[in-house]
Amino acid sequence: MPIANLNSGRNDAPAFRSYFNLLALEALPEWSAGPSGLAFAEQMEAIRTAGYDGVQFAEAPTPDQVALCRRLGLAQAGSTRINQPAEAASNAALLRDLGLECATAHVAWGLEDDPEAFALIEATLEASQRLAFPIYVETHRATLFQDMWRTVRLVQRFPALRFNGDFSHWYAGLEMVYGGFDMKFAFIAPVLERVRFLHGRIANPGSIQVDIGDGSAPFVDHYRRLWTAAFRGFLQSAQPGDYICFAPELLAPRIYYARTFPGPDGLPREEGDRWTQSLLLRQIARACFDEAAKQA
Repeated sequence: MPIANLNSGRNDAPAFRSYFNLLALEALPEWSAGPSGLAFAEQMEAIRTAGYDGVQFAEAPTPDQVALCRRLGLAQAGSTRINQPAEAASNAALLRDLGLECATAHVAWGLEDDPEAFALIEATLEASQRLAFPIYVETHRATLFQDMWRTVRLVQRFPALRFNGDFSHWYAGLEMVYGGFDMKFAFIAPVLERVRFLHGRIANPGSIQVDIGDGSAPFVDHYRRLWTAAFRGFLQSAQPGDYICFAPELLAPRIYYARTFPGPDGLPREEGDRWTQSLLLRQIARACFDEAAKQA
């Protein structure tokens, strides 16, 4: 049985929701248009005002943080890492009991042989189904799903898998344009059909996270195709009330994601504003969802 889609409990048509990944607030520069240097409550109010439907926590939130988000009408998703089979149930139960609706998960380190990989996937699927808590495994470097070829093979063995599509890792890490994007796009179709959450980072062929300006860079069109295909896969199986989440995850320079260049004063400066870029990525994703709805 596949991991359940997120469902609002209403009878609405299948929907697109945008969440703000809170990692994007880390070390946000003072010149950013976003809520830098503010208290948590003020940041959540700014996120709501910007039109987001929810937030994604990088770590388990406090009960007070969950309660505040609820008062503001912001839904909450979580994040986790699963290195051992037993961690699938314990980590999911922790987040579910806090009131979160789902989690994206880094599973293992990518160095596991097949028996280890199968045990981790089985534990993740079992925990998600037993706890009625969606766990969307990430297409992320340094995890079991870091490689397109192995991920497709694992889907063949475990068709119940559902994904958080973080395609920047494949696009840069596996250099999807080298050898032909169209061929690789077709190869990962079984994964795209199973995406139920998206981390909207964009990489170019050489850097894992880049400022896309106004969105007209040629490589951005590849993400439009990836996201539209993912939304189409969701819509083809969605039931009334189901929704898919898009959460731009734009990370800080501390971990070498946001690129920095010397500013006029010679000091390192981020190449763009992660807050405004998140809004642009959301706009692009919404257009992709609308296009997928026409095709579904």
